[in-house]
Amino acid sequence: MSDTEQYKIKSEPYYQPQYNEVSLYEAAYAARMPLMIKGPTGCGKSRFIEYMAWKLGKPLITVACNEDMTASDLVGRYLLDANGTRWLDGPLTVAARVGAICYLDEIVEARQDTTVVIHPLTDHRRVLPLDKKGELVDAHPDFQLVISYNPGYQSLMKDLKQSTRQRFSALDFDYPDSSVEASIVRKEAGVDEGIADKLVKIAHAARNLKGHGLDEGISTRLLVYAANLMKGGVESVDACRMALVRPITDDADIRDTLDHAIDAVFS
Repeated sequence: MSDTEQYKIKSEPYYQPQYNEVSLYEAAYAARMPLMIKGPTGCGKSRFIEYMAWKLGKPLITVACNEDMTASDLVGRYLLDANGTRWLDGPLTVAARVGAICYLDEIVEARQDTTVVIHPLTDHRRVLPLDKKGELVDAHPDFQLVISYNPGYQSLMKDLKQSTRQRFSALDFDYPDSSVEASIVRKEAGVDEGIADKLVKIAHAARNLKGHGLDEGISTRLLVYAANLMKGGVESVDACRMALVRPITDDADIRDTLDHAIDAVFS
């Protein structure tokens, strides 16, 4: 297997376009422009990147960022083995070498001193310095860097520096319109139109509470979870409480409000 084949998406991921995001991404990729995807949890950001990698026929290397991630986790490190030390490329370095799309998911979860290492890849230089190895990696002509984050979780401690933000073009994502979201739930879970429409109705009720007791509304991903439970034989009300309400809040009043909404929709 070649260096790139192992990272290619083998079958078409299901993605329902909302606006002109597909053509805009294609334009950004044609220019090898770094791209930032912004939107709430579970709205389809990662699925969109997978779909675009498949559509373009390009390898995709995804990194789930976290607060413990170091620069070495991204670019690589020396390892000890029976023969001494050897260098192991990190996922960002691998992507730059083989010409993959490198997707840094939830970039703001990483420390700011870690994200600085991406800067030389996001301007005219398109290089990645490996300081510990004393090597300067020129990015493959097909390499593109894509990052994502949830603006709803911005804070003074968790936000991108302007010096990072202004290296990217950006696309805003949100939960789909009701009809589109219902079609996604039907397709993903294989449930009928009536169930999908009711689940979307519950989601909209919860999203109206964002900022009024909820940090985040019910995501499209959770709607699919609930639909899968229902398809598997779980009662509608129980499936909704398990998949839609209990994961997003521990507040008793908010739970009661959403539980009543579920009872009303499925009565």
